[in-house]
Amino acid sequence: MVILGTGYTGRWIHRLAVEESRPVLAGSRRPEQHLRDLAPTARVHFDLDNPATWSALPPDADLIWTFPAAPLEQVHAFAKASHCALRRVVVLGSTSAYDRGDETAMDVPPWIDESSPVNADLLRVQGEEYLRTRHGAIILRVAGIYGPHRNPVEWIRQGRVGPTHKFVNLIHVEDLARLCLLALASGGAGHSYNISDGHPRRWADICSEVSMRWGIVSPQAASPGGQGKRICNRKAVEELGYTLRHPDLYDALAALQPAACSRTDP
Repeated sequence: MVILGTGYTGRWIHRLAVEESRPVLAGSRRPEQHLRDLAPTARVHFDLDNPATWSALPPDADLIWTFPAAPLEQVHAFAKASHCALRRVVVLGSTSAYDRGDETAMDVPPWIDESSPVNADLLRVQGEEYLRTRHGAIILRVAGIYGPHRNPVEWIRQGRVGPTHKFVNLIHVEDLARLCLLALASGGAGHSYNISDGHPRRWADICSEVSMRWGIVSPQAASPGGQGKRICNRKAVEELGYTLRHPDLYDALAALQPAACSRTDP
C-alpha cells in the first residue's frame, strides 16, 4: 500500500502496517524533509498538484488518501492516470461533509449516519464522491482526531475550545489508523463509513470533567456555541468488525496527561 500524505494520521497508519509486516510506502510532497527518519526505500515523492510524481506509485499498490480530495480537476486526472478503479482506495474525509447549513433549533440534534445527505457544494466532498461513485473508493468520514501530541486537554488550556453546548465527535488516532487498514482490507467498494468513538459530547461537559480531574479551565467564557452533530459509528464498527481500543474519552485523556497532572492525592 501507499499512504498518500504521511502526516499525523499517516504516521500511525505506517507504524501499524510495519508492525503487521504489510508492504507499505509513505508518500509526501517533500519526503526528504518530512520523512527523513524513514529509509529512502520506504518513502515516495507524491504531490497531487504535480503529475510528474504520479508515476512513482507502484501500479498495483492500494492507496490510503489522507488529505482533502481537491481540487476536483486534479482528482479526475489522477484517478484516470493511476487507474484508481483497479485499486483498493481508502479516502479520509471529514464529518464536516454533513454541514449543510440547515441546522434546526433543537437542543439535541438527530443522529447522523451514512444515509444522511452530504454537502455537495464543498470541494473536498465533490472529490470524495467522484472517487466513491466512479472509482469505488471507500470514504471514511472522520470525526475530530486526538491522541499523543494532539490533546484536547491542551486545546482547553490554550482556549482553542471552551465550555459551549455544541456537540463534538472525537476518535483516537490509533483507532482511526486501525480502521483505515480494516477498511482497505474489507470495506465495501463505493461505501462510506463514519469514524468516531460513537459518543458525542458537549464541550461544556468535557471542560467540566477536565476541570474536575486536572484543574484545567479554558479562558473562554461559557456560550451556546452552536448545535454541532451527533455522529453514528455503527456501520463502521459492525461491518468492519472492529472493537475500539479507546472507547472512553476520559480514560484516553488520562493516558495522555503528564505524570504530574495524572497524580491524585492519596
